[in-house]
Amino acid sequence: MSAEAPLIYLIAGEPSGDALGGRLMAALKERSGGAVRFAGIGGERMAEQGLDSLVPLHELAVMGVAEVLPRARLILRRVKETVAEIRRLRPRAVVTIDSSGFTWRVAQRLRAAGERDLPLIHYVAPMVWAWRGGRARRMARWYDHLMVLLPFEPPYFAKVGLACTYVGHPVVESGADRGDGPGFRRRHGIAPEAPLLAVLPGSRRGEVGRLLAPFAGAVALLAARYPGLRVVVPTTETVADRVAEAIRGWAAPALLVRGEGEKYDAFAASDAALAASGTVALELAMAGVPAVVAYRLNPLTHSLVRRMVKVGHVHLLNLILGRDVVPELIQQDCTPERLAGAVDALIADKARSRAQIADCREALKRLGLGELSPSRRAADVVLSLITAPRGGAERSLRPNSGNSRGGIR
Repeated sequence: MSAEAPLIYLIAGEPSGDALGGRLMAALKERSGGAVRFAGIGGERMAEQGLDSLVPLHELAVMGVAEVLPRARLILRRVKETVAEIRRLRPRAVVTIDSSGFTWRVAQRLRAAGERDLPLIHYVAPMVWAWRGGRARRMARWYDHLMVLLPFEPPYFAKVGLACTYVGHPVVESGADRGDGPGFRRRHGIAPEAPLLAVLPGSRRGEVGRLLAPFAGAVALLAARYPGLRVVVPTTETVADRVAEAIRGWAAPALLVRGEGEKYDAFAASDAALAASGTVALELAMAGVPAVVAYRLNPLTHSLVRRMVKVGHVHLLNLILGRDVVPELIQQDCTPERLAGAVDALIADKARSRAQIADCREALKRLGLGELSPSRRAADVVLSLITAPRGGAERSLRPNSGNSRGGIR
């Protein structure tokens, strides 16, 4: 590739951002005819697109006050190293993806260092509609453009002067609905009639540490209820070793799988799922798997979050629909007994499962299902910003621009 091809520096701080970054990189290659180069920080998905990450992703994939504090010195050192590399490489643009605790520090330090002509783009808005409304004003001081996943988000940022484009939610192009269930069962020796439960305890070390025990307890209760129960545990490299060790002692045979293809095949083969709240819960909805979501925060983090959150749901689809379509068992409700009871209700009551799947499908349409590919929309925004004169592209891309409709393409 020509050294004259524009260099884009991308930063993802956790596996969900890495998946988003990988699809964005692929779309940027396609939309530019391959005339683009990359540097930055990412994980497995971004590496597949050719990124040589500056630091290992697992160092940054932490969440919550209590989790971040012990690693604050390391994270701040990585911020300094990242800023130094960006200033050395002189990319045409920097795209930070979610993970505001790390990425915003990079943006802030770049601006403080006098980098005024470097376009800074952030992908995935902070949930200012849920909490911390002042974060939108902070972003406007550092960033030139924001790409958001939800159609109702642009006005929150436009009113503080931050150019914003709705691109759609990446789950609608994830491929989560195209898994091969029968093939998965054949490969792993799981009988067609055997009940199969997908268990997903998260992708960050902290959340995995808090969810593995109650999930193991729920599996034990379900194994007693369904003697032939099998369990599949899709995981990411950031936590794979810890999860593999934990599931060896589970009451039902548990199969650990890695990689996006195996994960989606596992979804297609599963009768129900028990999952940490987050992106994977949306993937399960895309795959049509009836699910229960759960989450536990460190008690200190929870006490702080509880005072600031303004919404009553953690699952995005529940929030969109305004009701508990997918059961949520959070903090003190995240017990083996309650988890097992909620999963059992889905396995035993097929009508309930079908209703959840149908409701989730309706909510997914509000996230862009059936419209233009979100990654291509996002790639078009980035390419517009690096080709337009400085100061022009930001103003020309108004909130909600790029909302052309059509199939995922």
